[in-house]
Amino acid sequence: MRTRLLPLLIVLMAAMLLALGIPLAVSVAAAEQQDVVVDRIDDTARFASLAQFVTDACSSTATSTDERLHTLSSELASYYGVYGIRAGVFCRTDIPMATAPPTFYLPELGVIRDAFDEAKLSRRSHDPKQVWPWQRNRLVVASPVIRDGDVVAVVVTDSPTGHMRSRILHGWLVIGAGEIAAMLLAVGAALRLTGWVLRPVRVLDATTHAIASGRLKSRVAAAGGPPELRRLAGAFNEMADNVEEVLEQQRAFVADASHQLRNPLAALLLRIELLALELPEGNEEIASVRTEGKRLAEVLDDLLDLALAEHTEADLRITDIGGLTAERVAAWTPTAEAKGVRLVADCPATTAWADPITLSSALDAVIDNAIKFTPEDETVEVVVAADGAVSKVVVTDNGPGLTEEELARVGDRFWRSGRHQNIKGSGLGLSISHALLAAGGGDISYGPHEPHGLTVTVSVPRSGPTV
Repeated sequence: MRTRLLPLLIVLMAAMLLALGIPLAVSVAAAEQQDVVVDRIDDTARFASLAQFVTDACSSTATSTDERLHTLSSELASYYGVYGIRAGVFCRTDIPMATAPPTFYLPELGVIRDAFDEAKLSRRSHDPKQVWPWQRNRLVVASPVIRDGDVVAVVVTDSPTGHMRSRILHGWLVIGAGEIAAMLLAVGAALRLTGWVLRPVRVLDATTHAIASGRLKSRVAAAGGPPELRRLAGAFNEMADNVEEVLEQQRAFVADASHQLRNPLAALLLRIELLALELPEGNEEIASVRTEGKRLAEVLDDLLDLALAEHTEADLRITDIGGLTAERVAAWTPTAEAKGVRLVADCPATTAWADPITLSSALDAVIDNAIKFTPEDETVEVVVAADGAVSKVVVTDNGPGLTEEELARVGDRFWRSGRHQNIKGSGLGLSISHALLAAGGGDISYGPHEPHGLTVTVSVPRSGPTV
């Protein structure tokens, strides 16, 4: 969740910083250019005041010995020499009155011509377009020279923008450095914030997974985070306590009921045996009652085993799965031979973490079922193998097998296929095996075997339990 939430926060913060930084950068550039434009306006105004007294130079009778004209030319030359800014005073007829450098002239087209024509209309030229650091544009400012209410000449300055663009770029670098520092602070704050918010969520997720895996004693430890999540953790612990209590009551009820029913059932079976002595030998009804009574006794025993299996914690240890499986195969071989079924095994030495008693019980239930449902002269195969993080015992029979619908239900409590109701069993053996294996991190799964039959896979972890 953090990998999804953190990029979202970073993107939002970056967008906010850009939304603030871009207008600030534009404002810095505009302020720098406005300072330069105001300075040029002051300069053109000063030259225009000097040119008011030498405007006769625009007439055909003007002489080059005019002292005021000489003064204006000197000022323009000094201005150009000090600042490198071209400046000139041009008559309305485009005739230059005084320019610096002398080669400065009015072009036929372009920004300088536009500013000159606008100044001839008795107003200062408009502010130049914004110059950005990557542009080499020049700033042109033109002011009219007015005498007796008429525009008699125009002062034009053509300024380079290198220093101005450098100052803008420097200002942008300062803003960028500030943006980067703010972004780093924001990322650090986002990391702390997401960690603070999601830490209880991670603890809750881990605890939920532990409970789902069968560790019902797991609880959400006290952690920081928002008050809402702390209240959620407390409510979750209360819910887990209630669920565990209900399950414990259910297991206790099943165990107590199974135990309490055994004595009356034993007495009932004894009375049935006594009654059978008084009836003719071979009476079918009494034989049927005796069979059903014994089956009920087996069901009660299985219910008690199931209640104990769900309540008992696994005693995990490193176990030789191959050796244990070979022992169980040897124990069931006489039963298989008595039925005419071949029981073959491939049990190489393979270690895993398992409860030996639990695994033995599970293998007994699986091998028993395989032999029980395999016809005479068929084979039951038992193979032990290591598969990545687990060790597997695969039991394959050549019996009638199960349909897809039946495979989805196999292992449910008291469930038996309608085709196998006449075969001895209570429908609890595989449920007990699954409960025992799950307590130690193991599993049992079912699948079809071609061309017919069932494959049952018992898996146990090869790595030790995490503390």
